[in-house]
Amino acid sequence: MHGPVDFTDLAPDLPLDQCPALILNADFRPLSYFPLSTWSWQDAVKAVFRDSVTIVSEYERVVRSPTQEIRLPSVLALKEYVPVARRPAFTRFNVFLRDNWHCQYCMNIFKTHELTFDHVIPRSRGGRTTWENIVTACRACNVRKGSKMPHECHMYPRLEPQEPTPYQLHEYGRKFPPNFLHKSWGDFLYWDSELDEG
Repeated sequence: MHGPVDFTDLAPDLPLDQCPALILNADFRPLSYFPLSTWSWQDAVKAVFRDSVTIVSEYERVVRSPTQEIRLPSVLALKEYVPVARRPAFTRFNVFLRDNWHCQYCMNIFKTHELTFDHVIPRSRGGRTTWENIVTACRACNVRKGSKMPHECHMYPRLEPQEPTPYQLHEYGRKFPPNFLHKSWGDFLYWDSELDEG
């Protein structure tokens, strides 16, 4: 079927905004874990009608147009493989994710708003803002280290900062599931966990 379709509620028991679809690549792995690759129910339905996806799982929730009804997809797989970025973006969130929300000096866990970033080699000493020179730090440790070199204050990052691979970030991201996880998503978010451990 082509063109826009105006679907309306048939089963109002589950709000439509609580029916996102998990989007998998053609290899049945999520396109990304953080942010988790999801589409709104509207975008999911449009993709079904464009025939660009395969329906893997569905909600019990049904919507209908004047001519047909459809169960909302809960998991979709793309028919064409989308190459995954070879290098992760150097963002605040990805640094937090790499360091697991731990201050790399005292190793305590903090909430996002309680954390800052520290240049291991201070900028005033020629340090650059790169994966290899930025670590997550709590405010107290950041103030204590100040603009000193690690050997001057005997403060060394617990883990040597380095650029993570996209695979590593995906693995870290599994530990921080979003607020909404439909039961049909579980197998696809964790289906290869046991194989990774062996």
